[in-house]
Amino acid sequence: MNVHVPLTLPDPERDHIHGSVDGSSRLLEYGDYECPFCGDAQPIVKEIQRRLGDDLLFAFRHFPLTNVHPHAEHAAETAEAAAAQGNFWEMHDLLFENQGALEDEDLAAYAIELGLDEKRLIREVTSSVYAPRIREDFKSGARGGVNGTPTFFINGERYDGEFNLKYLLNALTPQTVEGAKK
Repeated sequence: MNVHVPLTLPDPERDHIHGSVDGSSRLLEYGDYECPFCGDAQPIVKEIQRRLGDDLLFAFRHFPLTNVHPHAEHAAETAEAAAAQGNFWEMHDLLFENQGALEDEDLAAYAIELGLDEKRLIREVTSSVYAPRIREDFKSGARGGVNGTPTFFINGERYDGEFNLKYLLNALTPQTVEGAKK
């Protein structure tokens, strides 16, 4: 039985998730690997994951803004191709760590660095094997009101507050304001 999950909540059946499905907090990010603001958000998300541990379910969905980020689509497809080889999160992190180097040659080098089948990954990316998945993420974001990156949803609600560790952590765990200071 496939239960419908709202667009603005992580869906463990289809999303790349990190953390526990039993966690009390849900954080969904629509992002673009070439977006500098998403790059700035990455260490904040990592720190939130570290602090909340199994109390947080985090999911990432692709929202490549190809009109301003020409490498974003292939980067997203590379993450999906890595996922097919069991390495989504490792590639996800590498892409954000290397936002200035997202040419196809760079993507192939990251596949080698992660011990992936580089020829398979590049073949899948250049053949747009994962383009439908990227479009599905993008469309779900657009239907959910996403118009830029990064866009976050906390427990199904769009987060439009200040973007820093203190405020985002407080929005995720309002009862633990003291733990949000930094």
